[in-house]
Amino acid sequence: MSASSKDSETKLLLFNKPFGVLCQFTDESGRDTLANYIQAPGYYAAGRLDKDSEGLLLLTNDGKLQQQISDPKFKLPKTYLVQVDGQINSAALLKLRRGVRLKDGLARAISATEVDEPENLWQRQPPIRVRQSIPTSWIEITLKQGRNRQVRRMTADVGFPTLRLVRTSIGNCSVWPVKPGKTEFKEVSSLY
Repeated sequence: MSASSKDSETKLLLFNKPFGVLCQFTDESGRDTLANYIQAPGYYAAGRLDKDSEGLLLLTNDGKLQQQISDPKFKLPKTYLVQVDGQINSAALLKLRRGVRLKDGLARAISATEVDEPENLWQRQPPIRVRQSIPTSWIEITLKQGRNRQVRRMTADVGFPTLRLVRTSIGNCSVWPVKPGKTEFKEVSSLY
């Protein structure tokens, strides 16, 4: 393969977005943005994570790939670790899988299970608020939809507000090899 064809291959940039970082490169108010972490000209975010969420954000230099990642019609699965307020129960998990009615329509997880507190998860800065009298629990939830603050609205609807939200994967791309605030390039063959 010639150097010029190798340079034109499509690559993904995996970014482990810290809490409080905006998924844009500029901000008139001076808030923390992608520009403070990523120096890769021509790469743009494919999808978003709200400021209060952490974890995997994909960036690409290919417009078609950007659409495939971010457009819900392509149904690319996205998995999240979610720390919720209270001890999650089987009825709430079943409701998440069957679907909850939000203002913008039915939102349904393709999977939602209780998990142990992740041992390999980094500390969030600042830490979540802790209340002595109310326990917290963790769930892993996978969606193929992509609405604004969807996971947070779903867990609140079933009575367990989200305290911490970490996206761990998009398709076959995982956040685990990437440290918070860091990036890693990945060659693209398929996202499924």
